[in-house]
Amino acid sequence: MRPLLRPSRLAPGARVAVVAPSGPVPEERLQAGLDVLRGWDLDPVVAPHVLDRHGTFDYLAGTDAGRAADLQAAWCDPAVDAVLCARGGYGAQRMVDLLDWEAMRAAGPKPFVGFSDITALHEAFARRLGLLTLHGPMAAGVDFLKNARAQEHLRATLFAPETVRVITADAGTPLVGGRARGVTLGGCLALLAAELGTPHARPSARGGLLCLEDVGEEPYRLDRYLTQLLRAGWLEGVGGVLLGSWEECEPAAVLRALLADRLGGLGVPVVEDFGFGHCAGALTIPFGAAAELDADAGTLTLDEPALR
Repeated sequence: MRPLLRPSRLAPGARVAVVAPSGPVPEERLQAGLDVLRGWDLDPVVAPHVLDRHGTFDYLAGTDAGRAADLQAAWCDPAVDAVLCARGGYGAQRMVDLLDWEAMRAAGPKPFVGFSDITALHEAFARRLGLLTLHGPMAAGVDFLKNARAQEHLRATLFAPETVRVITADAGTPLVGGRARGVTLGGCLALLAAELGTPHARPSARGGLLCLEDVGEEPYRLDRYLTQLLRAGWLEGVGGVLLGSWEECEPAAVLRALLADRLGGLGVPVVEDFGFGHCAGALTIPFGAAAELDADAGTLTLDEPALR
């Protein structure tokens, strides 16, 4: 697995588009997120369909076509310097096939930020555009709005990425010790399992440092997702594994035993509690970056800053 193309960092005054590829966005949370971005001296613009609601399926932010049009228009607009997702939920898989990837490739690289259901788009951007993306907090996300650490780590990644080349987990502990090198990838476990076999998904995690997290899943469901990835051969040749947050995935003792059971046999370093995903103070992790994982120290060291 090779490192992906790095977009350029942001500068004060940069215009950033906020899009909603998945679930509906509460207006008050969106406005609060826009205020944070303006406080960073950014110029946020809201895509036309961000506050839409689907007429039949209330878990979608408007129609598939509208959500896809927003993302594509923002990406292809030369006046937009970065694209930030408003929230996750569900829906990115429904609209990803409606995007014109040739047009988006021609538009050139820029930072793209999101997590959770946005995992489907991280995979597509890697596969279709060969582009590094940022697995980080979203503009209307509760954890982003209420947590200064999450805000600061994303801001540093966007504006001064050389200052966060070493990403350190506060509570990171080795499930399997050791060091490993590879290219970062991953996201929400349920989405990675759901993406298997689709044209936008990577064929495997070989040569990667795989980042996994999820929210609100019972242990047997997580077992099923991991077992699916194992049976499909998707985890063969992975270099190391970073485990993020598992909010509302109880009980904790069963979860830890499950992760050890399903991942311990890979024979690679595995670190727990790395602090990304659905948690307070979530770290921003670049996907597509060459890096070294030190599971014993709880650090991920990027070969180069995430953004140029």
